Amino acid sequence: MDTEAQQTERDRPSPPSSDPESEEEAPEERSRSVVAWAASWLPGGRITLTLLLCLVFVLLLGTFVIQPFQIPSRSMEPTFRVGDRVLVNKLAYRFGSGPQRGDAVVFDGDGYFGDADYIKRVAGVGGDRVVCCDRRGRIQVNGQAVDEPYLYPGDAPSKVPFDVVVPDGSLFLLGDHRSDSRDSRDHLGSPGGGMIPVDKVIGRAEWIAWPIGHWTSLKRPSGYARVPAPGGAHG
Repeated sequence: MDTEAQQTERDRPSPPSSDPESEEEAPEERSRSVVAWAASWLPGGRITLTLLLCLVFVLLLGTFVIQPFQIPSRSMEPTFRVGDRVLVNKLAYRFGSGPQRGDAVVFDGDGYFGDADYIKRVAGVGGDRVVCCDRRGRIQVNGQAVDEPYLYPGDAPSKVPFDVVVPDGSLFLLGDHRSDSRDSRDHLGSPGGGMIPVDKVIGRAEWIAWPIGHWTSLKRPSGYARVPAPGGAHG
């Protein structure tokens, strides 16, 4: 037997497999093919495709996650100034958590404040009793006085007295510039009593993104930390 011939035969490469699965195009190759086809179909090629993908990403982000809003009035000064661009977290209240006292929220005021979106600060949530004012002129929530360092300099917490109980699923909202804000106080006699349903809230203001000199992340003020739960009020 010719041993050398046998070794040569064994060393020959195996013929290509006829297995159909081995002949399928790899996923990466298919992805490249789709991208290449789309780029060749669009005027401008890959640059146009990249811009379109970025646009889709921004639209999805704005629809479901973060949405920019421009501040149109002085009602939330000094926290927000006219022309500020605020980034609103639209997922803040979508997974079981609700607005908290002190949050600055953007909401749809249609049917309540007017046919527009507004930004105000949450002074009371469902079940809260919100009163103005105590002997020192401070707002009380569930019997606890609230210090409000974010108020516009020189403004009183409110010149309009009120004593309200916030219905479940609703919010009592005030502007930081109390002397220049139309808020829940101005609608106490309207349908809904000046309260805004929680499901009208678009999201929580998280950042001031523009102008650059005013950029900041927003934190919940500590003044409401000592407020007891509804029903646990103390005098």
